[in-house]
Amino acid sequence: WTAMITAYAQHGYGKEALQFFHQMQQEGMIPNKVTFVAMLNACLNPEALSEGRQIHAFIIEERLESDVVVGTAIVNMYGKCENVDDARSVFDKMPQRNVVSWNAMITAYSQNGNHKVALELFKQMQLKGVEENKVTLLGILDACANLAALSEGKESHARIIDTGFEMDVVVGNALINMYGKC
Repeated sequence: WTAMITAYAQHGYGKEALQFFHQMQQEGMIPNKVTFVAMLNACLNPEALSEGRQIHAFIIEERLESDVVVGTAIVNMYGKCENVDDARSVFDKMPQRNVVSWNAMITAYSQNGNHKVALELFKQMQLKGVEENKVTLLGILDACANLAALSEGKESHARIIDTGFEMDVVVGNALINMYGKC
């Protein structure tokens, strides 16, 4: 069941994934955290927010919301559904966060036009001692570009050099975009 749901979700067939999920439940199968993550990934657009909320409710019933992977998937789903407040609420309640969790929340802010908050959250991430990765740096460069925040952009560029990502094509394009907008 989970493999089929995951395959549908990964290939953009969210409605079919939801149908499989409901059929799975009707047959008495109990979803696990992998199933829930796949279902959340089937709800990554604003039109699927209602279904995403239903999946979130199931996750709460199964007491899986505190799992870092599941919690991060919920944050990501709300962010992609343009519901940053709910994403932040889930993020703030997470007992554990990893770099992927932080990236999901930073990206949610940045993709929804809250670039200043994305940069502030990145600073909080640094204070917590969480090491950034390529995804973090791409999100920060995007926020810097949209704010024309040259100083923060240059700081990010220095971190990119320190971490060895300067030769990455995607990072290079993000740097060009940031400098061009600043």
